[in-house]
Amino acid sequence: MKIFLTGACACFVLLYAAPAIAHVTIQPSEAPVGSFHAFVVRVPNEKDDAATTRVEVKLPPLAFVAFENVAGWDRRVKMTELDEPLVVFGNEVTEVPGTVVWTGGEVEPGEFQDFGFSARMPDEATTLTFEAIQTYDNGDVVKWVGPPDADEPTAQVSAIDIGAGEDQGELGVIADLQARVADLQQQLDQAPQSSGTTATLLGGAGVAVGLLALAAAFRRTR
Repeated sequence: MKIFLTGACACFVLLYAAPAIAHVTIQPSEAPVGSFHAFVVRVPNEKDDAATTRVEVKLPPLAFVAFENVAGWDRRVKMTELDEPLVVFGNEVTEVPGTVVWTGGEVEPGEFQDFGFSARMPDEATTLTFEAIQTYDNGDVVKWVGPPDADEPTAQVSAIDIGAGEDQGELGVIADLQARVADLQQQLDQAPQSSGTTATLLGGAGVAVGLLALAAAFRRTR
């Protein structure tokens, strides 16, 4: 059974660390609720005969957004007033970055460019959307604004509740899950060899390993 737990954990980590397909995406695509997290807007060039020269991204309402300087690119941020303020640490945030535009550089065929930023995730589980417009030097414009199954889908980030208590943090969650996996492993080793008991314990172990791998994947992407 120890082989099962180790293998399952590896599979989950590989699943969450899998590379994205060649679309404009936000990496990572998942982050814990309430966390301060670093992301990149990943822009691949999908053409063989043109370079990407402009990238525009519409941001969802996020607090404490900060951008990373990207060599060779100029950045312009347009702020937007919120109809409903964000309440963070008891304070109201009424204005946030609405759109960001990068120009001045080039993403050549066969290359990609990461544009880094950080932000605080919402306090509740939700799916954030980041509409993007990619412009090429031959005049072609690709709008990444479609549903997930479209040819040109909107980039999304899921804010996920990983069960962290107040002031616990991700490391605390990982420690708790590790203890749970160890306890389930001990129960598996000592359990009578009946199909019902084994199935129940394996189900619990699968849930624990999945949560542990998810939390570990978050740590890897920080």
